[in-house]
Amino acid sequence: MSKKRRMFDIDLPDGEVDPPAPAEPQRRGPMATAITETGEATRQRAQVEAAIRAENDALAHEFVRLKKLGLITDIIPVSDVRVSKLVRDRTQRRDPEVEDLKASLRVVGLSNPIRVEKLPDGGYELVEGWRRLTAFRALLTETGDDRWATIPASFVPPGETVEGLYRRMVDENLVRKDISWAEMARLARAYVEDGIGGCEDLDQAVNHLFASTNPQKRSYIRRFAYLLSRLEKHLEHPEAIPRALGLSLAQRLEQEPALATSIVQALHTAPNRSEDEEIAVLRSFDDAQPAPISPQGNRTRGRPAKRGKTVLRLPLPAGEVKCTAAPGKVELHLNRDFSTVDRVRLEAAIEAFFRELD
Repeated sequence: MSKKRRMFDIDLPDGEVDPPAPAEPQRRGPMATAITETGEATRQRAQVEAAIRAENDALAHEFVRLKKLGLITDIIPVSDVRVSKLVRDRTQRRDPEVEDLKASLRVVGLSNPIRVEKLPDGGYELVEGWRRLTAFRALLTETGDDRWATIPASFVPPGETVEGLYRRMVDENLVRKDISWAEMARLARAYVEDGIGGCEDLDQAVNHLFASTNPQKRSYIRRFAYLLSRLEKHLEHPEAIPRALGLSLAQRLEQEPALATSIVQALHTAPNRSEDEEIAVLRSFDDAQPAPISPQGNRTRGRPAKRGKTVLRLPLPAGEVKCTAAPGKVELHLNRDFSTVDRVRLEAAIEAFFRELD
């Protein structure tokens, strides 16, 4: 006999009914928890990677900017640095300043890196720092210490022309004031020989290469270039020639070309001579030296000085000026109508010209 399910009516009391108790939070399974945690970790990792990429991009842009400015410095092997392209202003003889630099490097190290051009084959071409590189190589040979096998170097901006490299080297040496008149003259001659900057003669080379200097100094460099063209093969210490002596000898050689033979013969009588000995030989032919005093009390010279002429070119904002100086006259040639210049201004300019000469 089956039992029937009985239904009972439930009477609810009138009034408010208490809300049901809150359900307990649903418990998540281990798989769902793992998926959630993995998603959060992936999002965090993506954020970190994005931040790293942004920082790397910023560093890469900064590196490119500094590289274009030539401000990147690295440590490079001294054996990888070549000195074939630009180093024509330094003598290959023993340089006393290199000896002083070696002593300084041993104590305080290198304060200023050399400057190089990166080559396609992985090597480097020296632009600035011939003495620093020479000192490092000498110390490496003398000591065998690997400390001197590498040298700090900064890199010139890529794409620099040979003309620009020459100017960098010259200006660095001029600022440091460690380049002699003879070295500057040799640089100008090499500039012409290499046909750099379209220069066809020494005047143009001096004006291009030493554009940072004043016209008077460029004129002195031309005089030294002429002096070396007559005597360089016979000089042991051309870098030691003082400015006044070099200019005076250049003028005498222009006036008396045959004098070069006498100077060369005198130099050959003193082989293995020191700087002071060579300068003493040259001074004996210096026409600017005081003449002996005659019995009558007057200064005399063995022969009257012959006078020649000097021709030079100077670049000015108005154009290139050709100047010819000869006994009793100075000629200036410029593509300009000087008849239109006010008479008072012209007189003032001429007076200033002669004041400068005096």
